[in-house]
Amino acid sequence: MAKLIIVSAPSGSGKSTIIQSLMAHEELRLAFSVSCTSRAPRGEERDGVEYFFITPEEFRQRIERGEFLEYEEVYENRFYGTLKAQVERQLEAGQNVVFDVDVKGGCNLKKYYGDRALAIFIQAPSIEELRRRLEHRGTDTPEVINDRVEKAAYELTFADRFDRVLINDDLETAKAAAYQMVCEFLDIEH
Repeated sequence: MAKLIIVSAPSGSGKSTIIQSLMAHEELRLAFSVSCTSRAPRGEERDGVEYFFITPEEFRQRIERGEFLEYEEVYENRFYGTLKAQVERQLEAGQNVVFDVDVKGGCNLKKYYGDRALAIFIQAPSIEELRRRLEHRGTDTPEVINDRVEKAAYELTFADRFDRVLINDDLETAKAAAYQMVCEFLDIEH
């Protein structure tokens, strides 16, 4: 039976890099969960690949019909969410589905799928290190970095709701630990 891997983390914790490293292991049979968003595609993004792009009105209609496992309105009219039907199609195809979601979404998915899901919370070794990583990226203004650090401090309060907490103080070690956690959960020899 296919299973689910939920990965949540504050911004700058290395979540996307760790997920990419997991996806590279073919023996795990992982498939990325394609989320829905009401924002416009960026750059080379394609509908149905990076996201399903729908209007805010359609997003609200789907919320009313109960089509989402989890969703959030991040900014006014800017929604992100996970469609039940999409995840069920992937599971029925025998894929182990990987979610890259915020902590609230991770908690909602874990609650919905229970023991069929492994919820991993990734965190930087400290708030100070998280700030340093965000500053090192060079992609955000100091105000945005402050907002992200504040949000991260709040998100850290959710860590105990996850099955496993992975502290990313060394990326290669964290990748190996995540791989081991997923192999154990999927009962795959490694």
